[in-house]
Amino acid sequence: MMAGTDNHPTTPPEPTPGERTHRYRAFSVHIFTASGAAIAFLSLTAAIEHQMGLAFAWLGLALVVDGIDGTFARAWAVKTYAPQLSGDVLDLVVDYVTYVFVPAVILLMSGIYPHWLLATQGAIIVLSAALYFASNTMKTNDYWFRGFPAVWNLVVFLLLVFNPPALIATICVIGLALAQASNFTFVHPVRVKMLRPLTLTLLAVWSCAGIWATIEDMKVDPVTQWVLGLIAFYFLALGALRRGQDD
Repeated sequence: MMAGTDNHPTTPPEPTPGERTHRYRAFSVHIFTASGAAIAFLSLTAAIEHQMGLAFAWLGLALVVDGIDGTFARAWAVKTYAPQLSGDVLDLVVDYVTYVFVPAVILLMSGIYPHWLLATQGAIIVLSAALYFASNTMKTNDYWFRGFPAVWNLVVFLLLVFNPPALIATICVIGLALAQASNFTFVHPVRVKMLRPLTLTLLAVWSCAGIWATIEDMKVDPVTQWVLGLIAFYFLALGALRRGQDD
């Protein structure tokens, strides 16, 4: 051994006050993203108490968190200053809880169909969505979703708004579960460029109607039903329009 060689590990330098600020701020984004899971739990408790409007109000708040946390993550360089946690994995976990698992429980607790049928529908939802969330090809290069994007929170919301016959609801659940594995494209309402101004406008109108539905505790008046239904059909039709342009 050469004289003077130090075998002790080098102690990393203490971060500067500015670096600590960046780290705390970056880590706070992870906490903000994780808060979506806590909000989902509050939605679950409301559903257990059969307060369906409140349950969806909590899920709406979770949507807001999901919609803006990425902006903070990019602005505050989370991958650089808080790399010990994977924001992508955290986001995926929270999304599965808020978009899939809690909505399936809300459907079960709604009691709109026989319990065994609701349990079957819920099982189809959570199983098929788990496979979809593991997909490596869920997005196209132009930001469309490839296959139904597992927004089961919106599907369950519409089932409670319209309360269709049990057979129709079951066909819808099975059809959308299968559509998750299809090549049919579904619009990302914010990132897709085609008809973006119209899409964003209708998204805002749909959101207002959705808020009103939660205020009415899902006992929705006919006008609100028409608004929610027609705009939902518009979002579905955009995928067919894109395919027509590709052809």
